[in-house]
Amino acid sequence: MSGPSTIDVGAEIAAACERWARDADGEPLSLIAALARNVQRHPRRVAARERDRGIWVEHDWMALLADVLAIAAGFESLGVQPGHAIMVIGDNRLRLYEAMLGAMALRAFPAPIYPDVPPAELVHYSQLGHPDIAVAEDQEQVDKLLGLRESNGGRPHTIVYHDPRGLLRYEEPGLLPLGRLLESGHERLRREPALIQDLIGRAQGHEVAVLLHSSGTTGVPKGIPLTHSNLLGGVRNAVAAGYFCPHEEHYAYLPMAWVGDFVFTLAAGLSLAFTINIPERQETVLHDLREVAPTMYLAAPRAWDHMLTRVQVGIAESTPLKRGLYDWFMRRAVAVERGRLDGRSPTAGERVLRVIGEWLVFAPIRDILGLSRARRAYTGGEALGEDTFLAFRALGINLKQFYGQTETAALTAAQDDGDVKLHTVGKPMPNVEVRIDERGEIQVRSASVFSGYHENPSATAEVLRDGWLATGDAGYLEPGGHLVVLGRVGEVVHTAAGERYVPNFIENRLKFSPYIRNAAVIGAGRDRLAALVCIDVEAVGHWAEERGVAYTSYADLSQRPEVVELIASVVRHVNRVLTPGLALRRFVNLPKDFDADDGEVTRTRKLRRNVVEERYATLIEALYGSASSIKFDSAITYESGQAGNLRRMLELRSID
Repeated sequence: MSGPSTIDVGAEIAAACERWARDADGEPLSLIAALARNVQRHPRRVAARERDRGIWVEHDWMALLADVLAIAAGFESLGVQPGHAIMVIGDNRLRLYEAMLGAMALRAFPAPIYPDVPPAELVHYSQLGHPDIAVAEDQEQVDKLLGLRESNGGRPHTIVYHDPRGLLRYEEPGLLPLGRLLESGHERLRREPALIQDLIGRAQGHEVAVLLHSSGTTGVPKGIPLTHSNLLGGVRNAVAAGYFCPHEEHYAYLPMAWVGDFVFTLAAGLSLAFTINIPERQETVLHDLREVAPTMYLAAPRAWDHMLTRVQVGIAESTPLKRGLYDWFMRRAVAVERGRLDGRSPTAGERVLRVIGEWLVFAPIRDILGLSRARRAYTGGEALGEDTFLAFRALGINLKQFYGQTETAALTAAQDDGDVKLHTVGKPMPNVEVRIDERGEIQVRSASVFSGYHENPSATAEVLRDGWLATGDAGYLEPGGHLVVLGRVGEVVHTAAGERYVPNFIENRLKFSPYIRNAAVIGAGRDRLAALVCIDVEAVGHWAEERGVAYTSYADLSQRPEVVELIASVVRHVNRVLTPGLALRRFVNLPKDFDADDGEVTRTRKLRRNVVEERYATLIEALYGSASSIKFDSAITYESGQAGNLRRMLELRSID
């Protein structure tokens, strides 16, 4: 008789996966059950590809589940119990995703954190869920966690790390290579084969699958627990809307701490058996994207803007023939797409030109971008500029907007194929109810809506009422069912003349320009509106180089007279869509961008308005005076973490 050490773990896993946990509808009860179902149905299908030292390494569903179970067994040996949180910090790595799933298999839950969170902010995150164990990508993150341990009563007492480079000589207690944890877990599964079935079946639908965090625009981030049922329910709604399809080629490059990545990569990825492609590192994301050529692609609005800028810069630097072809075909394609969105079908001549344009212009550009196979492309988080939206659709990319919050598992409304409108986020997804209350606030009820903030009953009571989530967003439903989002309800303010406006609505219009990266609109209780503007240094820098405008730094570029006039032209353009009483009358280009390390924006790039208005109070008052310039000191945090001041003479520009 064979001893425990010769147990065929693969055969045991295959047998256990025949009995994956189902809900009343016969669907997977948890993300772990979905993973087991994929092993049962597609054991050798590629589940994940990860680029390592330039080589794409493939992992099938059987191998993925085996590693997840081994990590779970290792975690349990370290003392992880149901309801425990495990902090996860780092860039996208397959082992970190496996660690998150390993925690779920134990009925514990991962609490992922943005990798650029500075050490001082980690203290707050370590209080949510009280994690004693953390999983870190590399030496940089380990150093942060060791610093956290000194100021946090010794927690986390165990730090499991993925990349051993630079850590082999560390002598601090509680450091454990993830590879060693994985090996010990595999050995335990060989000794205890009954544990395999146990781990596959433990997680229940009502239990927390992940602890995410709010953006913290108005205070410290809140913990947002999402259950397996929330996540899988949201994915099923999206499938019913035609938003997701089985076996997509998905590109996992967005921060693991963002709900968008968690839902698209793990919830939808496991539920629908995607192939999950992971880039080598953040610096190679665009290069690796072209090699992957995903069938589905998600990016934030600023990423789409950046991608379009890359295209435009590349065309500007090409031959006169290529520039001429691009300009000629793009102008016509954008016009056709605008007409299509207005309900007009292309003429026969326009269809012929489209075929020629595909061969000469559009298909080559999609290939260069890595979107040659993208049947579906999405954006969310904030509004995307009309010009950018139309440009990508004109290129033949099926770009659509979706709407949701972390509290709704990111999936509330989406634009349908054939029913896209520029000013809406689409219709509520199937099985999602949306209503507008008397204040104009959007409220949502769905299986994907969370049950309350982590250990924060007062905050929960503010947003959950009779099963409805108060989103905090202002908006309205059009007669055809499309949802229009205006901005945050709490940001609805009035000018001195009583005109109602949402600063974020105007800020987004400014940011539709590729030359503006961030903006803050000021004017509550005042007689006119003004704006603090942060230029996009890459786009404006290229614009300046083309025109022979010399500059030495971001601060210098922002104050060049030609650049101030460029931004003035953007402001004038935005003013055309605003009522006269809400037109921007003054603005100033800041000598630096709003920075998360300076506390001016969140890690998801959302404006912390109270911080900005306090920090730039002197500058704001000057905008409402008569001076044409002001000497201003800007607080700045350098990449080294050191704080300093940036003194510049800033032009205060008036707009007729």
